[in-house]
Amino acid sequence: MDSGLYAAYTGLLARTQALDTAANNLANAGTTGFRAQRDYFSGVLAGGIDQDTSPDASQVGQSVNGFGILGGNLLDMGQGQLTTTGDPLNFALQGQGFFAIQTANGVRYTRDGSFMRSATGVLETSAGEPVLDINQKSITIPSGMVHVGPDGSISVATANGSAIVAQVGIFDFSDRSALAAEGTNRFSADGAKPIAGKAALVQGAIEGSNEDAIHGTMQMVLVQRQAEMMQKALSVFDNSFDKVAAEDLPRV
Repeated sequence: MDSGLYAAYTGLLARTQALDTAANNLANAGTTGFRAQRDYFSGVLAGGIDQDTSPDASQVGQSVNGFGILGGNLLDMGQGQLTTTGDPLNFALQGQGFFAIQTANGVRYTRDGSFMRSATGVLETSAGEPVLDINQKSITIPSGMVHVGPDGSISVATANGSAIVAQVGIFDFSDRSALAAEGTNRFSADGAKPIAGKAALVQGAIEGSNEDAIHGTMQMVLVQRQAEMMQKALSVFDNSFDKVAAEDLPRV
């Protein structure tokens, strides 16, 4: 009886947390560069590994009452759809990689390439944060017609000719699990060192969210139904306990 109650409770808790994730994914289906988060679970027999990494940890031990608890969320690094904007300072990435931007909290990484040129010529985000080059330095673009190659090389055509002025940094990580979401479309690396990304830069386009509204809606409905099932299971156990208390305990 107790085991069943705890199983229903942990199931409801996991589904409630998953519902929050599904709602966040759906809410950002139209956010540029958004990366959806997917749930993963800790199994009963494998839970000991998650909970205790010491050499003497039991494979069952603490896990026997862990059931199928929610282990956390992982970022979905799937490609989002590219939309052509025609703006020469809008960049999208095709493949794995990130742009680096300098924020008040340090360097952050993003797939949102909705950039612009400031009054002083610095390439920056809509929030005024400098976009970084391959050496993680800010980029200054002189006046003229801008062309950006697939590798991020920026060339500017002026009356004196065309010249390469900078190269937009495209970074990746050998272990992308080190990335943590901050806000809707940027990530912190938690001290992990970036490596050169292999993504190709597409000029005049931006990348949308990799969560489509249809899939997000279906997932949210599914999780809601699962949560309702767990609530009903808890009600069954609660009613059973009430019956035991009312009928059996007075006989003791």
